[in-house]
Amino acid sequence: MLKGSNTPVPTAGLRVELGWRTGPGVPDVDASALLLVSGKVRSDADFVFFNQPAHSSGAVRHEGKRDTGGRVTDTLLVDLARVEPEIETLVLAASSDGGAFGQVPDLYIEVQDATQGRPVARFDNPGATTETAFVLGEFYRRQGAWKFRAVGQGYSSGLEGLATDYGITVDEPQQAAPAPAAAPAPPAAPPAAAYTPPPMPRSAPPPPPAAPVRLTKVTLTKASPSVSLTKQGGTSGALHVNLNWEVRKQFSGWSSKFGRPTAMHSDLDLDLCALYELNDGSKGVVQALGNSFGALHQPPYIHLDGDDRTGAVSTGENLTVNLDHKNAFRRILVFVTIYEGARSFADLHASVTLRPQHGAPIDFSLDECTVPSLVCALALITNTGGDLIVQREARYLVPDRGVSPQRTVDHAYGWGMNWTPGRK
Repeated sequence: MLKGSNTPVPTAGLRVELGWRTGPGVPDVDASALLLVSGKVRSDADFVFFNQPAHSSGAVRHEGKRDTGGRVTDTLLVDLARVEPEIETLVLAASSDGGAFGQVPDLYIEVQDATQGRPVARFDNPGATTETAFVLGEFYRRQGAWKFRAVGQGYSSGLEGLATDYGITVDEPQQAAPAPAAAPAPPAAPPAAAYTPPPMPRSAPPPPPAAPVRLTKVTLTKASPSVSLTKQGGTSGALHVNLNWEVRKQFSGWSSKFGRPTAMHSDLDLDLCALYELNDGSKGVVQALGNSFGALHQPPYIHLDGDDRTGAVSTGENLTVNLDHKNAFRRILVFVTIYEGARSFADLHASVTLRPQHGAPIDFSLDECTVPSLVCALALITNTGGDLIVQREARYLVPDRGVSPQRTVDHAYGWGMNWTPGRK
């Protein structure tokens, strides 16, 4: 599509893919969406992005990033049939982190039929220079039908400037106002008769203002693989760990020799798990296998919320850690295993998000799997002097013949547990 052109789109489930080519010196890029009435959001809840990944209507959800060997995509799932009637426009935006879009090669936005995977619109953004945010496209209503327009409008003020222009209240660091200069004391007043003001009428206190949107986040990479939860403000409340994945049918090289290395969403079953070691010396595992779902308010203070078999629902399978008991932890290893439906992680593109109740979210993508692996260590959380350090692992492990994935990750990290066969 050319800039400014438009095309009809089906009023159905759509997949909006923001893509670019990565490499040394290329900034990270994030997709976002704004739902507008008369050119503005109704409230900050109409802003969908990495820190607020789903709209309350269910019409828009931020799915997350995929890195496929130098090509990165960040995806939004859009269901136009669920967009509320008063919403006139759904803006599709991109923001850069660590540089301008002039350093981001091959930036594009593609709208696909979410069911069939068929592209219905694509816009390759041309000529970026110093911009740090872009409105790449928008869905808009016209005579009861939806259309997509290629926009390509740049901003030099980043995601904050773009969001503010559409009516979002952004959380900014508050700078202290300068202290006023000292003034000479006024002359003493003559004595006066005492005066008592009449009582003010009582009224209900105004409701507290809504918390502004926080645009901060942390992305872990090979070059910067760890972060302190304490420094990010994540020292209490619930820490949610989510794994999102996508499978693509690409069979080549060694992977085609293993019979059926990958699977579609309908039959691939991945299990999010955690090995834990507490400061009292106790050890264990939280996983769906054997119904070892853990507990949030008693040891081990880790709970697996469910067993998602699709990878497509950000609210589906989550591991929750109770940071109110952070002093009880010595270390936690979050990992994922293939329970059934595939013999390796080949062609599976996944992203991990750790979202503390307080503080910035932490995310990273998994590297492409180049070995016949059934288990991947995702993140290691260690208690260092009372500070919880999150370390990106993204480490694929290959079990020896007859050795379970759980025992394999145990041996690799020296947990020292005894394992017995189990089933769901």
